[in-house]
Amino acid sequence: MATQGTPLVPLDGVEETADAAVQRPWRMRARLSSFVDRTEVFLDRAGFDRGPWLAVGLGSGIGLWFLLAKPWQWVAVFSAMALVALGATAIWGRRDDRAQIVTAAVSVSWAIALGVALIWTRSAVVGVEPIERPTFQYVDGTILEREEQPARDRVRLTVAARDAELARAVKYRVNVLTGADRPELAEGARIRFRSRLMPPSAPILPGSYDFARRAWFDGLAATGSVVGDIEIVERAAPDEDWLASVQRKLSSHVREQLGGSPGTIAAAFASGDRGAIAERDEEAMRDSGLTHLLSISGLHVSAVIAAAYFLALKILALWPWLTLRVRLPLLAAAIGALAGIAYTLLTGAQVPTVRSCVGAVLVLIALALGREPLSLRMVAVAACVVLLLWPESLVGPSFQMSFAAVIVIVALHNMTPVRAFLAPRDEAWPRWFTRRIAMLFLTGLAIELALMPIVLFHFHRAGLYGAVANIIAIPLVTFVSMPLIAAALLFDLAGMGGPAWWMVGQSLDLLLAIAHFTAEQPGAVKLTPRFGVGTLLLFVGGGLWIALWKGKFRLAGLLPITAGALLIVNAPVPDVLISRDGRDVGIAGQNDRLLVLRDSEDSYARQNLVEIAAMPGQPIPFASWEKARCSKEFCSVAIERGARTWTLLVARNRDLVEERALAAACGRADIVIADRFLPRSCNPRWLKADRRFLEREGGAALYLSDLRIDTVADSQGQHGWWPEAGN
Repeated sequence: MATQGTPLVPLDGVEETADAAVQRPWRMRARLSSFVDRTEVFLDRAGFDRGPWLAVGLGSGIGLWFLLAKPWQWVAVFSAMALVALGATAIWGRRDDRAQIVTAAVSVSWAIALGVALIWTRSAVVGVEPIERPTFQYVDGTILEREEQPARDRVRLTVAARDAELARAVKYRVNVLTGADRPELAEGARIRFRSRLMPPSAPILPGSYDFARRAWFDGLAATGSVVGDIEIVERAAPDEDWLASVQRKLSSHVREQLGGSPGTIAAAFASGDRGAIAERDEEAMRDSGLTHLLSISGLHVSAVIAAAYFLALKILALWPWLTLRVRLPLLAAAIGALAGIAYTLLTGAQVPTVRSCVGAVLVLIALALGREPLSLRMVAVAACVVLLLWPESLVGPSFQMSFAAVIVIVALHNMTPVRAFLAPRDEAWPRWFTRRIAMLFLTGLAIELALMPIVLFHFHRAGLYGAVANIIAIPLVTFVSMPLIAAALLFDLAGMGGPAWWMVGQSLDLLLAIAHFTAEQPGAVKLTPRFGVGTLLLFVGGGLWIALWKGKFRLAGLLPITAGALLIVNAPVPDVLISRDGRDVGIAGQNDRLLVLRDSEDSYARQNLVEIAAMPGQPIPFASWEKARCSKEFCSVAIERGARTWTLLVARNRDLVEERALAAACGRADIVIADRFLPRSCNPRWLKADRRFLEREGGAALYLSDLRIDTVADSQGQHGWWPEAGN
């Protein structure tokens, strides 16, 4: 045994004694203490505010549940966060010099753990297992919701019924053609009909819209369409769903008073009903960066509440008795809050509307109490309310875009240079107006930059000129169209709304003209190949870092944002795209045009192929391409990637082919794609994507240069909405 002072094994030419070995753990502890000290100083200087970070932690826990694949991983995250919180409390809980780090560790860790538990519980409680396969069946059920979509010539009904085979209550969503619609098909009516039902659709391609996940949290077991006539078994009670009835009547009234496209836009502003807006107008609003105006959110709710607050304050001030006895701003704030809540309920109480209503009510409370109304704490409270009620909304574009825009507005207007720029001063009105216009443009530009990665991640396309279009569109809607719609509805009570509706039509014609003009400009729309969720998280993390910290520390958020931008710019285009059923195939790389198996111009599958491949040119069918050889049953396509030529054999239909000939053709191909089961004798050199493969993996994106296959199954994990989750 070595005694004190006995030399140990030399390390890098230096002899360590037993004394040094004994002291080493203390030096490590000193280093750890020094690191904790620096963290405490950082939290203090950077302005750690527990409120916003609680919302970030709650959202992070929910997001981790969606990202991680297996239940043991969810348990591990919950346990790890609980240990961090308990450990920080046990080690530093009684030390005043560790107050910041204890607060940060405990609050954020418990928020993350709560997020995991919350969404897991929500999934288990509301999630409904979908039907196994497409089927025809008779449905006897009660109408829960009715959504009119005249632009698509249909009415959409959500029906509560009972599955006879599984002996369980289920919800179906079915489409009814407008010609078969009847006034009796209202909420609360019991109906019987024959329907073609299908399981809710999983993403058609990696990166496409995941309706199966949405249906899981909406409690939908199937979607479909009505076949034949609908029998009314029991009529709805007159007051079964009076709010939905009022919403539909209001929307119908607006469209009767104002025809054409302006009427459909006005109906969306008044009641939240977007079902009558023409697809052409929807696309123009989207590609011009103005589609946020169609979704009832902060702009509309704020306009309603501000108008109610202002009118109430001015009208109540005319009553001297009340003015001397009641604090009018407080009473006006209450009236404004009631107006906002009523408008939120009337327009369907969607996530952006609820968020906006909560935020606006908090602003009113702050104004009434004399506190700062525009703060990130307000945004955090609104986010927590939405996430506690609908945690699944976190992964949807509506929640992400809504809160990203609000965070940008609040963070930007709280910056010292911006406050100085907007500070009141003695100046002529043209100079005052110019500063306001410049600030509006800067705000619009900042919002566009913040929303761009979110829009590209979900939709793979974004309008590039939205900041310019919004300079005119936002004031037009806020200060002209919305007040005119309210005035027209008020005058309609006396039958004198005609002139006001004419002015509404003129303002909305101008809005649509701006949208179409902007969308039609060269380079107005940017298409981007799909990129991973990790790239999006770089933007989200960097943006939150900049928004939530103070001082020079916040500039570190530019690093992940820059990295994310580089990853998007260099996102690889998938060489081959295969839809989940194998019926639609796209091959990228022919300049800006996509090679497609089927020449179906307006199909949903083809639209997804074009957007995910980021190929804006008109697609070319395989049969029309000079380098493809097509028979009645198959197409053989040769494409060059790098130094290699790849041969694809793609089935055009389900006609039977002699097995020996098929096996020989498969042996000469690198990739074989078919929407049916292929025999085992079909053995291509690299991949056989037949029905067996597609049922297991879903749609696929092939990157030939990297020999990489991305599938829908890669992002699903053991969540209930994925059909393989229980296997």
